[in-house]
Amino acid sequence: MEIKDLRSLVRYNPEKMAKIPVFESDKMFFDLYALLPGQAQKTHTHEGSDKIYYVLEGEVVVRIGEEEALLAPGMAVIARSGEAHGVRNESASPALLLVVMAPKP
Repeated sequence: MEIKDLRSLVRYNPEKMAKIPVFESDKMFFDLYALLPGQAQKTHTHEGSDKIYYVLEGEVVVRIGEEEALLAPGMAVIARSGEAHGVRNESASPALLLVVMAPKP
């Protein structure tokens, strides 16, 4: 059985958003994304894979296709295969997200 303490994995990188692997298989990945104020994941797409962002801490602006929404802790959004997506932290506080993608690209 694989068990991980997510809190012990969290780290922020002052130069760019931190992608922190938690679990990975040939079918999916489960990561933490740690964003300091002003950091972002630029908009991109994945053909054949869906991605879910779930906010643990802070607030982020998520872009899916042509739409944007502010997400707070406890909120989640899905970017379906082929939809352009990205996330940015426009707040004054750090943000922490769980990110799941399947199938793994």
